[in-house]
Amino acid sequence: MPSRKVQRKPKVPATKPSDLFGSLAAAASAGLVVFAGFLTPVSAQTTDLVNKSSLRVCADPANSPMSNEKRQGFENKIADLIGKAFKIPVTYTWFPQATGFVRQTLNVKRCDLIIGFAQGHELVQNTNHYYRSIYVMFHKKGNGLDKVESLDDPALANKSIAVVAGTPPATIMAMNGMIGNAVPFPLTVDRRHEAPAEKMISQVASGEVPMGILWGPIAGPLIKQMAPDLAVRPLNKETKGPRMSYRITMGLRPNEPEWKHQLNEFIKNHQAEINKVLLDAGVPIVNEKDQLIKQ
Repeated sequence: MPSRKVQRKPKVPATKPSDLFGSLAAAASAGLVVFAGFLTPVSAQTTDLVNKSSLRVCADPANSPMSNEKRQGFENKIADLIGKAFKIPVTYTWFPQATGFVRQTLNVKRCDLIIGFAQGHELVQNTNHYYRSIYVMFHKKGNGLDKVESLDDPALANKSIAVVAGTPPATIMAMNGMIGNAVPFPLTVDRRHEAPAEKMISQVASGEVPMGILWGPIAGPLIKQMAPDLAVRPLNKETKGPRMSYRITMGLRPNEPEWKHQLNEFIKNHQAEINKVLLDAGVPIVNEKDQLIKQ
């Protein structure tokens, strides 16, 4: 990607706690898996499915590395695991991730399950979480930032840092008086036409911007594909401000307890396979102490 001169942008707005889940929903995105009405264990036959012929997935067609129309995203592969467990093919309805996504898909029963959704979001009922991930920092090795572990490190005092506006790391930068350091990127875009995460990684890889910060499930796979020589570290040393790690669940409509039970059984019985999909993609997954899980 061609480089461009880094320009100072307007101040990055800090995140309020009430904004957090909206940020994560946009950052973490989600493919939507459609099926409903389970009354038997996860090994149930397809006669117990409302849709007996396929596992219908609603997903963003241009939301790599989570999902894309070529079914290459890690959420596409998790959907494949679900389809395999229920012995039905996976089909897709594509819908862009944007304002109204849940309302236009899950709520009108075009789909019955969101593959990746931040725990606690009021728009959906959550399953048990199937992974935890964390925001990460990344930079070129040997550029003087190799020992930086937190955003209050003095080494960052005069460094430009690419960050997505409205996310928790932007809040911490504001708390640290680092708004002037920010090279802000938009939180919500139409990924069919814009690629801010890829642009940020390209600018850091070229040395145009010394450091970038992204949500791990976005950064990890894209850096693995685009710039594997970059240094990447989890933001697990922050001592103030919003937390940097979050649980990711599957989302469904309220008042579907049997469906929720079925999904929780799937997660419990297939956690090792889910972890392998995530780790193979480059997604950083962490335990409850924010330590990286390697396998």
